[in-house]
Amino acid sequence: MLKGFQNFILRGNVVDLAVGVVIGAAFSGIVTAFSAAFLNPLIKLATGGGTRVGGAFVVNNVTFDYGTFITAIINFILIAAVIYFLVVTPMNHLTTRFKQQDKPPVAEPSNEEKLLAEIRDALRAGGGLQPPTAAQGEARP
Repeated sequence: MLKGFQNFILRGNVVDLAVGVVIGAAFSGIVTAFSAAFLNPLIKLATGGGTRVGGAFVVNNVTFDYGTFITAIINFILIAAVIYFLVVTPMNHLTTRFKQQDKPPVAEPSNEEKLLAEIRDALRAGGGLQPPTAAQGEARP
């Protein structure tokens, strides 16, 4: 049962994307309410108060409400930070953990393989195989 749940979490498909969009939309509402209740009054206080959030300036009878833009930037940063720290980081951690469990253990080379590797390394080093000497008990022709 847990293996099936693991496979469901780690595969990316349309259903997972739809769930993410719904959660993101719900979270966007929370951030909007937070901005209206807390951020907008703080921006009004920092920029001198008034009816507009953060103030505005007028050029040729056109009003530029920069307070709304500041609020939108703060909303974006809050949403991006929460999504990153509460969704992306844990999912990356889970993905690496599950991938580590899936790797088969590396087999230790046998004694024969180790000996063959030593012979290969000696041949590559240029040492080659030395013929036995007379001191080793063999007569030379």
